[in-house]
Formats: sequence, C-alpha cells, structure tokens
Amino acid sequence: MTKEERHEVIMEALIKHGSVLVSDLVEQLNVSAVTVRKDLTELEKSDKLYRSHGKAVLINPYINNRSVNVKEKLATDEKRAIGREAARLITRDDSIVIASGTTVHALARNIQPIHRLTVVSASLPVSNILSQHENIDIIQLGGMLRHSSLSVVGEYAADILAQCSFSKLYLGVDGIDFDYGITTTEMREAALNQKMIEAAQKTIVLADSSKFGRRGFAKIADIDAVDIIITDTGVSPKVVKKVEDLGIELIIAG
Repeated sequence: MTKEERHEVIMEALIKHGSVLVSDLVEQLNVSAVTVRKDLTELEKSDKLYRSHGKAVLINPYINNRSVNVKEKLATDEKRAIGREAARLITRDDSIVIASGTTVHALARNIQPIHRLTVVSASLPVSNILSQHENIDIIQLGGMLRHSSLSVVGEYAADILAQCSFSKLYLGVDGIDFDYGITTTEMREAALNQKMIEAAQKTIVLADSSKFGRRGFAKIADIDAVDIIITDTGVSPKVVKKVEDLGIELIIAG
C-alpha cells in the first residue's frame, strides 16, 4: 500500500468514526506504529486531522476564544432555531438566569413573556434586547466586562447570584465533551457559570451541533450537571444516542 493509499484509508476511517486509534490503524494498514505516526503527522500538517494521545480525530477539539462579532456570523440559522425552542420552555411568572454567548442572544430575541418574567443576565446584549419588554424585570449583573463577549465576570456578579434562586439557567458553551464536560474559553466565565448552575433548578445548554466533541480551555462542569441540551438538526445519531443514554433531555431544533 502506498503512502497516498494509507492516507485515504485513514481519512475514510476518520470520516466514518470521528476518531481512530493508532493501534487500530497499525492493524488495519499492516504497518508499524512509527509509519502510522508519520502518516498522521503529515496529515495534521495539512490540517486534515488532529493528533491526540494515541489517536487521531477529524477536527481540532480545542476552541480558541473569538469575539462576539465573529461568533454572531457562525451558524446563524441554527442559533435562531435553538433560540425559538429555548424560549418555549419559559413559563408564566418565571425567573431565569441567562449566561453569555451568541446563542443566548437568539434566545433573548425570541422571548415573549407570559405575564411577568424576571431575568438575571450576565450579557449586555441580552439585557439590551429584553429591555424593550416592559413586563420583564431585568437584573444586570455587574463586574469586569469581557470585551470579546460583552458579558461580565468576577466576584460582584457571583455575589448577586448567591442571593437568588432560578427555575432555569440558559447556558451557552464553547464545547461539549462527554468525558470532560461542558467548557468555555475563559476561566472567570467558567467560574461564574458554576455559580449560575448552583443557583438554578435546571441547567439548559444551548449549543449548535458543531460544539459536540469540542473543548474550551476552562471547564464549567461535568456533563451530569446538565438537564437539557438544545441543539440543531446537524447533530449526529451517535451524539443523540450518547445524550439519551446519559439521561439528558435532548431537544433538536428544526
């Protein structure tokens, strides 16, 4: 088998399974581990895969921090659909906390409150969007402003959360890894999100399908801290089964 043929077999396995072990490739290709590692290194340099601890994955699982303006342009239709489904979960006279991220912006645009709604928000854009509704009581968290996300972090925000209780937390994340948990790209934001989880009866994660199998720098919580995940129709059957096996409610926004 030529090098090009080996590369084709490797990529076919990755497309089919999402990841593949070096030991499995050694057996499948009938070559040495050294040869497989050289092939993976060459494919990684061509940005076709990402090497990680004895295996290769189809995409780089690590997310870099990006500005809110960049994120707003990504998966816009999917975020709108997710936002609509998320808004349907709000009940009469509800009290909710909304974290940061562009997917929660889509949620805010879809909220039509039934009677009165109390919202505690870490996001300036969310508070601005909701301010057009007179029957929404908005508590804007204070603290250090993150310019990249236009949201606040820090002890001032955490102190307010310690005095509140909510029916629901709407949480945007940068990554969902079933082994590692839910993550974001910033440690202070992760710490504030942890306080939000503690203050809410239910944690609802809003994440387009590209977030599965990815990791941000800062861990928010283990996957079992999540009650509901709302995602889009691009989610794979493999991920759907995994979520259901974990006992997490999955809502697929069409």
